[in-house]
Amino acid sequence: MIMVLAITVVFLIQTLARGNVREFVVDAIQKLFGMTFNDARDLYLRLIYNNLNYILLGVVVVFFMILSRFMLSQFSKYFMEISNGLDDLVEKKDRHIVLSPEMATMESKLKAIKQTLEDRKQEARLSEQRKNDMVMYLAHDIKTPLTSVIGYLSLLDEAPDMPPEQKAKYVHITLNKANRLEKLVDEFFEITRYNFQADSLSKENIDLYTMLAQMTDEFYPLLSAKGKQADLQVPEDMLVYGDPGKLARVFNNVLKNAVAYSPDNSVITISAAISDDMVSIVFTNTGCISKDKLTAIFEQFYRLDSARTSDTGGAGLGLAIAKEIVVSHGGRIVADSDGRQISFTVELPAMPK
Repeated sequence: MIMVLAITVVFLIQTLARGNVREFVVDAIQKLFGMTFNDARDLYLRLIYNNLNYILLGVVVVFFMILSRFMLSQFSKYFMEISNGLDDLVEKKDRHIVLSPEMATMESKLKAIKQTLEDRKQEARLSEQRKNDMVMYLAHDIKTPLTSVIGYLSLLDEAPDMPPEQKAKYVHITLNKANRLEKLVDEFFEITRYNFQADSLSKENIDLYTMLAQMTDEFYPLLSAKGKQADLQVPEDMLVYGDPGKLARVFNNVLKNAVAYSPDNSVITISAAISDDMVSIVFTNTGCISKDKLTAIFEQFYRLDSARTSDTGGAGLGLAIAKEIVVSHGGRIVADSDGRQISFTVELPAMPK
């Protein structure tokens, strides 16, 4: 645009200098210096007309510099606006980012970056708060069985002649509390060890039915103690592709959750189906979880309120770890509740891609 304007001005000046403007300049020289018309015309020809190309070049240079300065000032204004917007992001100022209408695209991008940073900051704050709350809950839960263990051991120590029946009762209670304490300590160490992202996967074809059958057999004592049953509805020839150890942990965590939050004398159904090279494994149990809690159930250190006072409540890492493992396999895990039943669906590749 600058070059076009400069060339236009050159042609305009050149045209005028060789037309009516020449007579006007000669007349002005004649009147200004009191010269005759011929002398004024000779002076015009020597000083101006013969040097017209140099004069035009000078005009072009000056015009180019003026326009360049003007255009650069406009660009400088835009750069300053962007710089101020970046300062708002770095210094975390609360004022809104507003740029010129010509910078609408950049303004929207800066606002999107600012919103993303604020969302991540809020997520980090909530995660830290949940972790702090979880440590507090664990400290309280650890203190409770520890107090009971110390109390019953003190009774046994102070009364060595206690009747055998009463002594056996106290020993049994103390052992249960000690087992509970060990479980909580293991959960606490799980928090410090939790860093699945650094782990590698060793994938292979897995016999899904055999893995789930072995897992339900391992859960039999825990299920039978509450009158619960596990109904395995999985085809015996179904395969999934993944890390056996990691996927066993996924299924273990999901089934453990179903056992913890299902009522006594109920049935936990484990079914599977294949579609589009993906295997869906569904764990279904009786119960209800509200929609707002379903959205947070896979977050780290999240536990349902009822788990804080139960003997089965953990550190709230089981489902978060399960989600990390499933996602790393190229699958997904979702939870749903219709008010009567709770279902966890794990989708995994049936074969290597």
